[in-house]
Amino acid sequence: MQDEIPLTDGWTLRHGAAELPARVPGCVHTDLMAAGVIPDPFLSRAEDEVAWVGRADWRYDTVVPPRETPHERTDLVFDGLDTVAEISLGGAAVGRTRNMHRGHRFDVTGLLDAASGTALSVRFDSAYTEAEAVRDRLGERPNAYPEPFQYIRKMACSFGWDWGPTLVTAGMWKPVRLVHWSTARLADVRPLVTVDGAGAGRVEARFEVLRTESGADRTLTAELRVGGPEAPGASGTPGAPGASATVEASVRFDGTHATVTAEVPDAALWWPRGYGEQPLYDCELTLSDENGGTLDRWSRRIGFRTVALDTSPDELGSGFTLVVNGERIFARGVNWIPDDVFPSRITPERYRTRLTQAREAGVDLVRVWGGGIYEADAFYDVCDELGLLVWQDFPFACAAYPEEQPLRSEVEAEARENVVRLMPHPSLVLWNGNNENLWGFRDWDWEEPLAGDSWGEGYYLGLLPRVVAETDPTRPYWPGSPWSGSWDHHPNDRRHGTSHSWEVWNRTDYTDYLLEVPRFAAEFGWQAPPAYATLRRALPGETLAPDSPGMLHHQKAADGNGKLDRGLERHFAPPGNFDRWHYLTQVNQARAIATGVEHWRAHWPACAGTVVWQLNDCWPVTSWAAIDGDGRLKPLYFELRRVYADRLLTVQLRDGAPAVVAVNQSAEAWRTSVRLRRMSADGRTLAGTRLDLGAAARTVAEAAVPAELVPDAGSGKEYLVADADADADAGDAERGLRALHFPVRDREFAYPAPRFDVELARRGDAVEVTVTARTLLRDLLLQADRLGPEATADRGLLTLLPGERATIAVRGWDPGDAPDTDGAPAVEAVRAALFAVEPR
Repeated sequence: MQDEIPLTDGWTLRHGAAELPARVPGCVHTDLMAAGVIPDPFLSRAEDEVAWVGRADWRYDTVVPPRETPHERTDLVFDGLDTVAEISLGGAAVGRTRNMHRGHRFDVTGLLDAASGTALSVRFDSAYTEAEAVRDRLGERPNAYPEPFQYIRKMACSFGWDWGPTLVTAGMWKPVRLVHWSTARLADVRPLVTVDGAGAGRVEARFEVLRTESGADRTLTAELRVGGPEAPGASGTPGAPGASATVEASVRFDGTHATVTAEVPDAALWWPRGYGEQPLYDCELTLSDENGGTLDRWSRRIGFRTVALDTSPDELGSGFTLVVNGERIFARGVNWIPDDVFPSRITPERYRTRLTQAREAGVDLVRVWGGGIYEADAFYDVCDELGLLVWQDFPFACAAYPEEQPLRSEVEAEARENVVRLMPHPSLVLWNGNNENLWGFRDWDWEEPLAGDSWGEGYYLGLLPRVVAETDPTRPYWPGSPWSGSWDHHPNDRRHGTSHSWEVWNRTDYTDYLLEVPRFAAEFGWQAPPAYATLRRALPGETLAPDSPGMLHHQKAADGNGKLDRGLERHFAPPGNFDRWHYLTQVNQARAIATGVEHWRAHWPACAGTVVWQLNDCWPVTSWAAIDGDGRLKPLYFELRRVYADRLLTVQLRDGAPAVVAVNQSAEAWRTSVRLRRMSADGRTLAGTRLDLGAAARTVAEAAVPAELVPDAGSGKEYLVADADADADAGDAERGLRALHFPVRDREFAYPAPRFDVELARRGDAVEVTVTARTLLRDLLLQADRLGPEATADRGLLTLLPGERATIAVRGWDPGDAPDTDGAPAVEAVRAALFAVEPR
């Protein structure tokens, strides 16, 4: 059996004449921070102070301890080097690398000193040096940002983005190890997992072996074992193994390639969240010699399911619908960026936390965006367990990418390696060629400056689909996002394939989402600043203002604050201070996303998915994220939880008149009585009735609002309330589903001054804050982190009618003694942290 030795200890980083302790896995920035050489670049404007780090060259050193081994071969394995590195062992050059997205393995047999330690050095050249040299050799290509990220196979957003800092990293960002082996080892294993029409599962394990000289002529045996299933429990952690028997198959072979196949009768199907369970089977391939001795072993968890992409033409154009196990799915998605600009800091626990948050918000699809990385195995493991579908971009984004050497061979090598690595995961359902590059060629004035030079089309329409077809034919491939299916249509044609909607944020208003029904909305978003406590931590000592120096530094979008302010002006009177600005930008972000998602979900199956930009942040920044860079939930997160619920009640315009729409994505039929009320701003019910709505499983039903219930837009004082699945007379806003329709914008509506009562009560580890409305309270928000930086609330924006009450659970805050006493400091603190829409 192979013998593996991790090389994690004893590393140093050379900084000038000094040597600093280093962590592996890690990166230069984190090592320099740990040594106190540089400040935390996330704070204030320290990002600018550390820009020199990305321009410098670095060297990591360690000593490999002496160790005897009976094995024939020793390999030095780097799972991830960022990015341009030269490796030497015992003073001898071992190899050079230039790709962050792949691993590297070097034969170092005979280079280790068995009697004394052997020096190991890894020298990193600045990624800028490499990228600029390639640019000079191949010629300038256009991109969306003034950095040379497309000339090097490295995480593009290291060079900055419209939500990310420019922190160009270097280092061993994944594990390093020595591997001793003899006779033969498994070079790669590709399990093609399929299900036939009768429900039988099939695992066809195609594999390659490498042999030593002594093992070249030996007959070897590969045994495939498929055991399980184990079904993840409600928390997403694996449960007890199921009753299915273990299936085994084996093959004897010569040469370097072979296939072994196992048939699994009555395979338990893996389903996306909300459609069924997520049973996972242990899959193990063992390589043995002719004497039965184990040489190598590969093991993963797999799931049995089918996946297809339906892009059939229809009367509307051509669709884009994911079909899993024959079930057509409206994808409730989020875009994922690297959760830290220093990816080596992202732990399996952090992946689980963030992805569990996505699942709890009703998300069933996560798109791994193309300006980042192929995420660590732990990311996909958690998605397998939680039933989150994964759309995986290949790492190309917002730029024209040269197709010549040295890049082309690196692109093919990384694609093959990562397709092989990730294909066991049942959660992975789509390979996507790039982010916005096909669109960029057509619309971003690339064609003329390129003058016929390569720009990536050959990757997206040639190389990558060939790699996927040869390596992982069980999954669909799509050339890019947006992409309409062919050059016969504009790449961002809403009637075909996937589309991105950025004109709304950049130039118009979020109400313009209502003007179109894309077949699949793969990107759309609206900005808001991070949580208040996140700003306080990131900008210590700063007097916060929308245009204060730190706020502007942590706003990376072009004219970002201008777009925020113009978005507010369309709906609200100018905020009088920072706190109101901060609150209203959060409201606008949540309203914008809800407007798009509700509208598009109401047009299922013409629209088959929404993928919100974006779930997460990589540092504290004003951005489109629902979860900020410190992991705090913005109001948008809670709004996602509402609009991505299996059952959604919404009011939509049909032929200019309001209609009540019941969107039912659950597996059961939904029949409900909807109470409709035409209300006045002062709290009076002007008219009311009930409508019966019935939506079959996975369908949408709607009913027109009777004319006498339609609010008078001219008065600026009337609105519509629709309540379902609740007794609206109970005065408790905790139950049921509610939809609101205001016929005019907020600045035109006659809101009363907000009045409400607050009560506090301790319940276990939480403080329950009960708010009773004395007037209409539109978009009431408790910013719990204003009570204390660790405080969290379990609710986001709430709209209460006069007399209604809602209870918000706050954790991580101690209100002191007698917190419910009138006038107590705790009550006043809560009142100061509560916000609502105010009169114009």
